[in-house]
Formats: sequence, structure tokens, C-alpha cells
Amino acid sequence: MRFITALLATSLIGATTVHAEMKLTSTDLTVGKPMANEQVFNSFGCSGKNISPELVWSGAPEGTKSFAIMAYDPDAPTGSGWWHWSVFNIPANVSKIATGASGDKKLPGGAVEGHTDFGTSGYGGACPPAGDAPHHYQFTVYALSVEKLPLPETAPAAMVGFYVRANTLGKASVEVTYGR
Repeated sequence: MRFITALLATSLIGATTVHAEMKLTSTDLTVGKPMANEQVFNSFGCSGKNISPELVWSGAPEGTKSFAIMAYDPDAPTGSGWWHWSVFNIPANVSKIATGASGDKKLPGGAVEGHTDFGTSGYGGACPPAGDAPHHYQFTVYALSVEKLPLPETAPAAMVGFYVRANTLGKASVEVTYGR
């Protein structure tokens, strides 16, 4: 027991660097609350405005060379969830994506939007099946160890997710709900 205590004490000596945790906020999304009609899809029986939300992040780990955003519904009745948005190759000096940035050329230079499970690039808002319990929508910003992911803009979100997770230094999420 003394050996383990000494080992723990030794490993803690010099461990004075404390890294701030990444944080993600949004004026368009409120954690745990229903998504506004502005972020809801406008097809498949949904009549939202399909506007991508504002996302603001801070506390990226040292060594961050780029960022990626992924929006995902784990409750979709597909067996594998549903990807609503993927943006990658966001420059490391960026810490905000404006409301409506998707598809309107408001994304930072170099940023690429991959394909969603709707089959197109850009933001695809919430649209769960009618009658389902409200679904959860996870918006996550990832700090990456590489400047660019070697993917085309036609890359499906699952492939983007694979490369993103393989290069993640830190991440922060906001989860909202939506049902109809």
C-alpha cells in the first residue's frame, strides 16, 4: 500500500499544468431544451427553416491545428443514428460559426461541409418521425491535431466522424431535443 501511495505522490509531483476544458455555447440552442423551428428541417414532413445554429467555443487544447463540427441524432430509428451536419478543416484561429453559416458561404475559409444522412452537404435540421418520443440532437465541436482532414466535400458524415475521432485532442457538446 505504501508503494502505491508513493507512486501516486511521485506521479503527481510536477503535474501542475491544468488544462481548461473546452466549452461550447449557442444563442440558438439551449442545453436540454427543444430546438427552435429555425433549426428544424424543411422536408420529409417537417416545415422548419433549416438554418444552421450559431456555435461558439473556447478552451481548445494546446496543439489544436483545426476544428470540426458534427451534429448527430442517436435516437433515429436506423440502427446507427442520423448525421445532420459535418464541417471540417475549420482553421485553428476560429472560435465561432454564425447562425445560418451553412450553405451561405459564411463558413471560415477552408472549411468543408461533408454530406449528411439526407444525402447532401450542408446543415440538415431535425426531423424525427411523427409520433416518436423527442429525439436528442448532439452538436459537438472537436479540436483536432491536424490542419486538414484528407477528405472530399462528398465524404459521408460517418467517414468524417472516423477521421475526426482519430485526430481529436478535445471536444465540447451541446445537446437539445426535438419531437413532433
